Amino acid sequence: MPCGYRRSVDLRTLRYFVAVAEELHFGRAATRLHMSQPPLSRAIKRLEADVGALLFGRSHAGVTLTPVGTVLLDEARALLDHADRVRVRVDAAAGAATITVGILGDSTDPGVSRLASAYRRTHPGIDIRIRDTDLTDPTCGLRAGLVDVALTRAPFDETALTVRVLRTDPVGAVLRADDPPAQRERLWLAELSDRRWFQFPQGTDPLWQSYWNGGTPREGPVVRAVQECLHAVLWNGTVGLAPLGHDLPAELTVVPLVDMVPSRVVAVCNEGDANPLIRSFIEIAAAAYRH
Repeated sequence: MPCGYRRSVDLRTLRYFVAVAEELHFGRAATRLHMSQPPLSRAIKRLEADVGALLFGRSHAGVTLTPVGTVLLDEARALLDHADRVRVRVDAAAGAATITVGILGDSTDPGVSRLASAYRRTHPGIDIRIRDTDLTDPTCGLRAGLVDVALTRAPFDETALTVRVLRTDPVGAVLRADDPPAQRERLWLAELSDRRWFQFPQGTDPLWQSYWNGGTPREGPVVRAVQECLHAVLWNGTVGLAPLGHDLPAELTVVPLVDMVPSRVVAVCNEGDANPLIRSFIEIAAAAYRH
């Protein structure tokens, strides 16, 4: 640690620091951590005061790591990895092993039900905690350390993550039932180019945003949850997207998109995670989604 370092730093602050260091953008880091930007900025300033040196360079060109920040990033990652391993071992020794699963999307998916049953049978003594997440974080809190493993949809930034594809689903345009294109059997993305599409908040993973905008920058209302997206379609005639086969209100319909890349259902964990409960979860998930 730098010579100016004066006292211990809690793990939460280190997670905040790592998020900013990896994103090099306070807004994106705040979105990833599911918090607002001002308290994140204050936490980083307190950390810099504790360390006794600037960790980030801030300018109109963006955020950069200082030499001290680069050293702390390596140490923080190692410390957080060690803390996670300690937590798993202590929980297991205490007979209170837990696994926290982040789920994005349709919890009624039969694959989820099969996975839940199979995992309970294989690990009957494990406390399984579920964190249901909105559409603003495709990793369901994994990067922020809020979950151990995520059931979600790709694409998103896969840096430092291990991603296992479980299934692919064709995608369609969600439209009001009285919208003329809703009467078609199929559509091309270009046929909806003049329409407004839903958007995610600023700082959302750009790969994720681009996919749900059909690969083209769009304009439209900002949404955070599936229901908000559906209401944007219902009230404003916005174009939404959804995997085919999902139940929709009677006032809405989904039309298959010919040139839309299918949506990948994936299980995700941190790269190199050696927790056997997580490795088992992903293997059981792969088997459950094959049926």
